[in-house]
Order: sequence, then C-alpha cells, then structure tokens
Amino acid sequence: MDDDKIDKIINKYQGDASSLIQVLLEIQRENRWLPKEVLEKVSKKLKVPLSQIQHIATFYKAFSLVPRGRHEIHVCTGTACHVRGAPRILDAIHRTTGVGPGETDSDLKFSLETVNCLGCCAMGPVMVVDGKHHGKIAPAKAEDVLKNYD
Repeated sequence: MDDDKIDKIINKYQGDASSLIQVLLEIQRENRWLPKEVLEKVSKKLKVPLSQIQHIATFYKAFSLVPRGRHEIHVCTGTACHVRGAPRILDAIHRTTGVGPGETDSDLKFSLETVNCLGCCAMGPVMVVDGKHHGKIAPAKAEDVLKNYD
C-alpha cells in the first residue's frame, strides 16, 4: 500500500489518535491486511506506541497481519449450524479452494474463517462469501457458489 493512500486515510481523521481503530479498518478494507511497515507509519503519524497498535490489531478478528484473499468466506460453526452440517460445508470448501479455517490460498483468492454465530440460526448451515449469506446450504451448493468467484 503506498504512502499517499495511508496519509490520506490518516488525514481524513485529522491525525487524531482516538480514531486509531477507524484508521486501521480503512487501511484493512483498502489493502486486505495490515503490513508491519504500515503499522509503523500509523504509529508515527498518530503518535501511538507500536505495541499498542499491535495489541489492537491482534485482539480484533477484523484485522489481519497476514495477506488475506480477495474473497472472504465465513462459515458459522455455532451449535445450530454445526448439527445441520457445518463440518461438511468446511470439507466442501477445503476440496474446492484448498484452504482450511484461518487460512488463505497461495494465489490470495480465498480466505476462510469460522465464526461462532451469524445470528441466522434458522438458516443453518450458513456460509457467507464477501458479505453475501448462503443459508441452508448443502456441500455441493457451497462448491458451486465458490466456483463463481474469480
């Protein structure tokens, strides 16, 4: 991510240290991850210790310190989804993309995360790809959905 984009995001918040999380979220949205060099730049510009920024970046699941795929897959593994077949959905995703929970494929196309609940238990099992919910999904349908992403 180039310095001008980072500066633009920081300047949008007038360099206010209290907007750290918003700054990191915007950088993450733009870049799909938070490289160490970017965190160092944010630290200097906002005058926030790097250790505090790293603590925040590792505490919140929204942030990633490693490159993420262009398409983010989330699978609910809460009780309702689990008993309705979430493990089979995870297996289907692994067969199709080669990634397991917490992983990103080598060409940075897909990242897979499990979540404890998506709040739509009646639709279980649920898979979300780039924010689009796919409920009552069968393993074959999960594979079909993922084949439509470039």
